Amino acid sequence: MTSIAEHPAQASGLDDAPFVVAGHTFRSRLMVGTGKYRTNDEMVAAIEASGAEVVTVAVRRVDLDRTKDAGILHHLDPKRFFLLSNTAGCYTADEAMRYARLAREAGFNDFVKLEVIGDRETLLPDADGLLVAARELAKEGFKVLAYTNDDLVTALRLEDAGCAAVMPLASPIGSGLGLINPFLAETKRTAKVRVNIPNTSLKLQPGMYVNIELSMDMGEGLTIPVSAVMPTGSHTLVFVDKGEGRLEPRFVQLGKKYGDSYEVRSGLKEGERVVASANFLIDAESKVQGAVKLSGEPPSMEEKP
Repeated sequence: MTSIAEHPAQASGLDDAPFVVAGHTFRSRLMVGTGKYRTNDEMVAAIEASGAEVVTVAVRRVDLDRTKDAGILHHLDPKRFFLLSNTAGCYTADEAMRYARLAREAGFNDFVKLEVIGDRETLLPDADGLLVAARELAKEGFKVLAYTNDDLVTALRLEDAGCAAVMPLASPIGSGLGLINPFLAETKRTAKVRVNIPNTSLKLQPGMYVNIELSMDMGEGLTIPVSAVMPTGSHTLVFVDKGEGRLEPRFVQLGKKYGDSYEVRSGLKEGERVVASANFLIDAESKVQGAVKLSGEPPSMEEKP
């Protein structure tokens, strides 16, 4: 029986339901690669620290001779890690199938992450070539995990071709953009988005609900607190602090609401002070109506700021 201490992912308490692919149960859903490391020792240390079980190996780019200390396979014990060969860098179905077969002959298991690249710049997949290779490799007994685009029709065709799983991309490899094709519900005008949040303290757990505040640069403009705004029916009133205890009622045109503030399109100038409910209270509607009469007719809402 495997002890918890051997697997950081289990020790952290972040386990969820078993991950089963083609009848094989994996203890971790995290898959890590072997490229871009400065040294083999650094690679092994990073993989061990991740707690991942599945390690992908780009067969086309590595020396498959495990006896050579310079090769990465010399440092990856298949008894400790589930080595998943992949066909990264292959641009045709024939080339991808050749490297998948080569990996199995070199001692890899029957699983293969199948990639057939269609564009050298974005590394986006070639759906047609992928289907051809997937269909043939599945017939030969491979457990094909197909790297594909985020298209449901293509995914269903890959399933029909015999793939054990599909691995749809979120964005072009290396872009770091995350999910860029969220599902937009036309009836609700809502979108599903992915937000990457640092979780170094492990306070966030799978299935938790959290409130997220997003900020964005909307440019420069004049804003006032929501609490300073007094709706009077068809118009909006604020009170401008004129100093020495004097308040001037003023009609304003408001724009968009940003959190606890409104954009002011007209009626106020930069530097003018308005009174907010935190320090000013009108205790009767009659006082509001009186202030409206004193301020005169509001400006036409058709006027541009």
